This record gives sequence, structure tokens and C-alpha cells, in this order.
Amino acid sequence: MTDYAARRTMMVDTQVRPSDVTKFNIIDAMLTVRREVFTPDDKREIAYVSENVPLGAGRVMLEPRTLAKILDALDIQPEEMVLDLGCGLGYSTALIARLAEAVVAVEEDEDLARDAEALLSSENVDNAALITAPLAEGAPKHGPYDVITLQGAVEEVPEAILAQLKEGGRIAAVFMEGGLGVCRLGYKIDGDVSWRFEFNASAPVLNGFERATAFVL
Repeated sequence: MTDYAARRTMMVDTQVRPSDVTKFNIIDAMLTVRREVFTPDDKREIAYVSENVPLGAGRVMLEPRTLAKILDALDIQPEEMVLDLGCGLGYSTALIARLAEAVVAVEEDEDLARDAEALLSSENVDNAALITAPLAEGAPKHGPYDVITLQGAVEEVPEAILAQLKEGGRIAAVFMEGGLGVCRLGYKIDGDVSWRFEFNASAPVLNGFERATAFVL
């Protein structure tokens, strides 16, 4: 029988802490939330490896280091409301739920969304709401949000998503430029989001977050 608790501790000790993630609430969440539960059944053996875990349909669960560093950069507070885009099977949502007052998760793949809702319920995550909708639309009726996270990469972030961020709020995303990616943290000030570099990372680009192609006549 696999000792997932030991693997969870090893993940934190070898992937998260060495990446300068030291906030106690993030460490505690990653030691507590059972990542293997939110991993496809046939991928559970690789739930704790240091790479993105495939969820099917070109989607992934972000590697522990990348997700931990995103959460560290965002510094989510206990009274804040978070929008989690592309939650997959719900692992990121379960983590964020331990950091925030509430989290609204959006998943456009109906199979993933159905399974995520069941898993979050089975793991007693009671301060998260899951919405099945196109990722690029977000969940405007529940916003605006203090924090927005994206569980995958972008080439650009649609204005419809940035509009759901509160003034003074934060958003983190992995921006892909060809085969290379960087995580950037955005702050909304006077209605505009300004981005700064955080760290290097890589992930598949989420549907609806591709750069619009310019047509040349």
C-alpha cells in the first residue's frame, strides 16, 4: 500500500521548501491536502513527482513547485475571495480554500468539473463553489475578486478576466513565449494591471488564453 502521507512530506521537503516557499499556511495546506485524491486514478503513482501531471485534453495539474511559488507570490489572506480558473480536478481549489475566505473555481471541461465537484465535497472543502463555464469568461457574477489564479499558462489574459479583479487585487499567470515560460504577478492599480517577473515555469496554454492572431491583408 502506497504511503501517500510520506510522499506528501517529501514533496514539501524536496520541492516546495527548497524553492523559497516558507509561508506556514502554504506549507500546512500542501502537507494536508491529499494531492493523490485530485489526480486521475491511472496517474496516482506520479501525483507527487516534480512535473505537471496530465489530466487529459491537453490540461495538467501544475507541478508542486510552480503552484506553491504562485501561491507564495499571491500571499492570499484569510478574508479574501479568490477566482481559480481551470481548476481541473480541484487540487488547486482545495489548497486555496485553506488560505482564503472563499474560492470560486471555474472549469470548462464538463467531466473534470463533475469529478472536481464530487472530490471537493468528499474532502470536506466547504468554502469553494465550482462553476462549469468557459475559462476565458471567468465568473463575473461572483466577483470582483481579491486574487485570480490560472491553473495553466496564457499567451495573453483577456480583458474580461482582468475586469473581474478588484482594485488593488493580484493575479498570477504563467506566460508562454514559444517553448519558454515565466510566471508574472499582476497588480491592479487605477484600473490597469501592471505585471512583474516572479520565476521561470512552463505549462500548456489554457483554452481561450491564446494570443489573438493578427490577420494581414
